[in-house]
Amino acid sequence: MAQGTVIRVAPEWPTRAVCVLGTLTQLDVCSSAPDDCTSFSINASPGVIIDVASSPPAKKNPTGCSKWPLDPELEITLKMKAASSSTDDQKVRISYYGPKTPPVQAMLYLTGVEISLCADTSRTGKGKPARAEKDQRTWTWGPGGQGAILLVNCDKDNPKSSTMDCEDDKVFNNKDLQDMSLMTLSTKTPGDFFTKHQMVLHVDKSVMDKVRVFQATAGKPPSRYKMVLGPRKSSHPLQLKGGQRDTNFYVEGLAFPDADFPGLISLTVSLLDTSNLESPETLVFQDSVAFRVAPWIMTPNTQAPQEVFVCRILNNEDFLKSVITLAKKAKCKLTICPEEENQDDQWMQDEMEIGYIQAPHKTLPVVFDSPRNRGLKEFPVKRVMGPDFGYVTRGPQTGEITGLDSFGNLEVSPPVTVGEKEYPLGRILIGNSSYPRDDSREMHQALQDFLNAQRVQAPVKLYSDWLDVGHVDEFLSFVPAPDRKGFRLLLASPRSCYKLFQELQKEGHGDAMLFEGLTKRKQQKIKNILSNKILRDHNAYVESCLSWNREVLKRELGLTERDIVDIPQLFRLQGNVREARKASAFFPNMVNMLVLGNHLGIPKPFGPIINGHCCLEKKVRSLLEPLGLHCTFIDDFTPYHMQHGEVHCGTNVRRKPFSFKWWNMVP
Repeated sequence: MAQGTVIRVAPEWPTRAVCVLGTLTQLDVCSSAPDDCTSFSINASPGVIIDVASSPPAKKNPTGCSKWPLDPELEITLKMKAASSSTDDQKVRISYYGPKTPPVQAMLYLTGVEISLCADTSRTGKGKPARAEKDQRTWTWGPGGQGAILLVNCDKDNPKSSTMDCEDDKVFNNKDLQDMSLMTLSTKTPGDFFTKHQMVLHVDKSVMDKVRVFQATAGKPPSRYKMVLGPRKSSHPLQLKGGQRDTNFYVEGLAFPDADFPGLISLTVSLLDTSNLESPETLVFQDSVAFRVAPWIMTPNTQAPQEVFVCRILNNEDFLKSVITLAKKAKCKLTICPEEENQDDQWMQDEMEIGYIQAPHKTLPVVFDSPRNRGLKEFPVKRVMGPDFGYVTRGPQTGEITGLDSFGNLEVSPPVTVGEKEYPLGRILIGNSSYPRDDSREMHQALQDFLNAQRVQAPVKLYSDWLDVGHVDEFLSFVPAPDRKGFRLLLASPRSCYKLFQELQKEGHGDAMLFEGLTKRKQQKIKNILSNKILRDHNAYVESCLSWNREVLKRELGLTERDIVDIPQLFRLQGNVREARKASAFFPNMVNMLVLGNHLGIPKPFGPIINGHCCLEKKVRSLLEPLGLHCTFIDDFTPYHMQHGEVHCGTNVRRKPFSFKWWNMVP
């Protein structure tokens, strides 16, 4: 409930006060009572409701009027039934009684007004917000929660602008307005009310740089929207007229939740009494609305694909054709970054991650731009951000970054339940070092802080620093499944690969060749791979790293072994000294795949050919096709694998947002 003031009455002079409908106002009759009086009674106009909480109950006098003892502990409240048509049109008479003196009276003249600051605190997303029945000053999570929601206005509706809409103090057009949240101030007062009263809209100075408020005024759009709150402006006196009025405001977020900003913003309107020109104005009433800035949300592979991004470079024409074909099968839009724009940087996955933000009235895709800033650094800004496509970035834009700050090292699980804890939007997965060392790499703290601050996809840290590139997408992926949890976790598995090769050797296929048909890689027989002790040792180490991650994933995502599919894969260590040795894929890394619904674009492994079929492809088909998935093996060997990346590294996908609304969860 909005907050009003305490009214104190005195017999010496009449008291005048304003009561806001919907509030209970405390009435103090004791502090100024005559010294020789011991009880009192109250009579009020029909438009005023008085409540006296007393114990024991009041006694009635012969005339039927109730008397109460003058007890400072007595609680007296009043409220108005309707707004006043004129100033001071409602009256309250307090009569004081003593044992030896005649009754003494104090008069209270009341003016009832309607004042409410309303936003979509019930989260319906429909039209003009109605006055909330609950306290709007608090913001709560869950399906029964309440509180208004702000979008960071991070798209670019003005094609002539080079910056996001939230970086200017103007409303460009109605589309820009739709990215904001409506807030309405409703007032009903006597006609002359604002000659002696003032209303001020304000926000705490600590968050005034996180929000901007526009007031709708007379005139034609967009000039009719005036900025009244924002950076360097924490309060604004409102010029209001008496009578019944609605004043609309449009609120935009300027910053995402982060380490120094939990995402909560309260906007407040204060009613001030300015009638005494010799004294400062006095505070009569306040009403506030709490907003939470919508978090940035990632989408997992299990969400339906909508658009595929890929680069055209000098030698990837066949790869590009395969991706185009796969996108057509999945009925996805395709966006190709041309050579002149990507500057021979084909790693589309590393440059950005596409998620979304959501309020009840609007959902907006938002590209999260990594700080790696190589050839593709301008692509998210110049080609992705635009009307109804937002942008955010974090981390240092020069220096201080490692390979772990690229977004192949940023994945998200499908929705999971861990014990009794539900994660309806999944959990973010990031790769780090296993423990701090002088040469260890970690995702930059600014990125980690940002991801943690979103709260709705509680991040899980995995161990990826054992890899040369260091990205989690080098050893895991998720694919949709029709049963169990609705997905499977795919993990790269040297153990599974050795088991397959051992079985094939026992069947007499030891001379079958890995890399057959490739001119840029020495062919190797199955039997030679199995007898290569150095390679065995390398993969024993890799298996220990994978096993560590396997247990973390099972624990943090609530998985069992039945939820995991082992994909045959071998690795090799590179580097001259023990501390510097890192692993990379020995043959194209099949978990590093493009998932478009039930269509999978898997790196072609060039495994040994057995009875006319690649044994690695056959094995993967046997694992995934029973789940209703269609496997397409894409030759990425020269343009991607030899550059320490694969299909997933070279592509990116915008996916359909979750149907689940983030505000209905409990972090």
